[in-house]
Amino acid sequence: MKLFGIAAALVAGLLAPSFVLGAPAPDNENRNLLTPVDKRQDFTTEGYGDGGGYGGGGGGGGCNSPKNRQCWSGGFNINTDYELGTPNTGNTRRYTLTLTETDNWIGPDGVKKDKVMMVNGKIIGPTLQADWGDYFEITVINRLKSNGTSIHWHGMHQRNSNIQDGANGVTECPIPPNGGSKVYRFQATQYGTSWYHSHFSAQYGNGIVGAIVINGPASANYDVDLGAFPLMDYYYETADRIVLLTQHAGPPPSDNVLFNGFAKHPTTGAGQYATVSLTKGKKHRLRLINTSVENHFQLSLVNHSMTIIAADLVPVQPYKVDSLLLGVGQRYDVIIDANQAVGNYWFNVTFGGNGLCGACNNPKPAAIFKYQGAPNGLPTNQGVVPPDHQCLDLVDLKPVLQRSLNTDSIALNPGNTIPITLDGFVWRVNGTAMNVDWNKPVLEYVLTGNTNYSQSDNIVQIDGVNQWKYWLIENDPDGGFSLPHPIHLHGHDFLVLGRSPDVAAISQTRYVFDPAVDMPRLKGNNPTRRDVAMLPAKGWLLIAFRTDNPGAWLMHCHIAWHVSGGLANQFLERAQDLKNGISNADKKAFNDNCNAWRAYFPDNAPYPKDDSGLRSGVKARQVRMK
Repeated sequence: MKLFGIAAALVAGLLAPSFVLGAPAPDNENRNLLTPVDKRQDFTTEGYGDGGGYGGGGGGGGCNSPKNRQCWSGGFNINTDYELGTPNTGNTRRYTLTLTETDNWIGPDGVKKDKVMMVNGKIIGPTLQADWGDYFEITVINRLKSNGTSIHWHGMHQRNSNIQDGANGVTECPIPPNGGSKVYRFQATQYGTSWYHSHFSAQYGNGIVGAIVINGPASANYDVDLGAFPLMDYYYETADRIVLLTQHAGPPPSDNVLFNGFAKHPTTGAGQYATVSLTKGKKHRLRLINTSVENHFQLSLVNHSMTIIAADLVPVQPYKVDSLLLGVGQRYDVIIDANQAVGNYWFNVTFGGNGLCGACNNPKPAAIFKYQGAPNGLPTNQGVVPPDHQCLDLVDLKPVLQRSLNTDSIALNPGNTIPITLDGFVWRVNGTAMNVDWNKPVLEYVLTGNTNYSQSDNIVQIDGVNQWKYWLIENDPDGGFSLPHPIHLHGHDFLVLGRSPDVAAISQTRYVFDPAVDMPRLKGNNPTRRDVAMLPAKGWLLIAFRTDNPGAWLMHCHIAWHVSGGLANQFLERAQDLKNGISNADKKAFNDNCNAWRAYFPDNAPYPKDDSGLRSGVKARQVRMK
């Protein structure tokens, strides 16, 4: 059985310690501490709106001030239901994202990589900023040599704009290389923190990611917004080669972790620690984003707690933690109270779940949080090892905007049960490994009225308007070996009604949903709501979302190697309403881009499509294999 081989590869090294805390002890090297996040001007805009923030800000006690973050302008506030009402700012935030590739590139920690792919010349692209209710107008120019691209705006509901979702093979054809371009336009109907990334090829793992910050109200007060702080697992090998490896073996550990684009090499000392500036006596908002391809991070700041105020663009009642699991694709907005002695403090990444949540060759990945006025140098206190989160995220967060339903009305059946299985090195959802056709996206079926969908598109059709739909996701309870999966849904956030009992991932404890036992355990009264949730190993996750957003919406594991291997399906929600809502201008743009892509692929493309087509591993042979 191939399952034995993959299980052995995946659990290799599980006897090693689960946690290694803190970065190396200080030495006499000049550390050249970095510019604070809140003062880095690393984003570029083109015609950046009309100036000013719609919500105001600054000092004093006015609306959306440090003493009143719950308020916004125009009668909107933290209690406004953003699914029903959005500010009309009249502003358009225009950006241009140019994708390029570079060979023999020296990375942040001094190691040369054969190839990287960049956004505006960086492996983590510019932060896209807007105010709640603004429109984004983003021009993506593809100057890659042979890869197509599509950019997904992760977490954006894209209400009435499914065609802008950026999932090639689903909502569009890829943008062709060597100068092809596409303009995405959508409204920021939500607010908070998210990110964008390629949904094609190995680009996501090779550096085509960036943060999204949408200013709006908050559920707790703070003084300083430190901005987006993306974390990413970092590999010296290209993502393309790693995908080819995962088609017959388990993936390797990451070589390092990037904190806001910076890293320190654990043995050579090359590179720099990312440094965040804190002001004594002030409360700081930090926007954490996991842009990894595989690693889930356990985060802790020595001698400090963090107060969560938002999870995946969903504002929550303030919730204090000493450490936090940040799954792949997840975001947390946290407040850090600078109430400790002036000094330097390690911000540590550790790994739990006995290696089943990811692993890294750097035993002590960390950043530095530096109080203003502290002397230069490394922190001296490595801190206390946090508890092992066992690859499980929080399910007791309380959203500010309540959504409640009667769990007694849930009727589970094969039609709303979604089994995930592993067949050798192929992942199947509902028995099918998803494999999209770049040349014929699902949206083309919808636009032409063709209902003869391809089985490999793995479509679940949903009808009915504003109805709650329940989905029981089962994680291969009868398979030989099971891994946790970060399940991401496009076009919605979902209610996390329940999951299988919390156990150590390595125990491989089998749980099948038992109505007699598990129905009473479900939470329907304002449960946690988000767009990425962890599916336990050999367990289950029960979610619900409302059919209030017509579209073709992917649901997939956000581990790049898994979605590359087929772990995805798509919900085709209210297809006729979707078709009726697409403008003639959007249809023309869709057809023009598809025609440009078809002129390139496959006849003029040098490399074949060799995975699901959704993300990672496609056209891997463009990179010379070792």
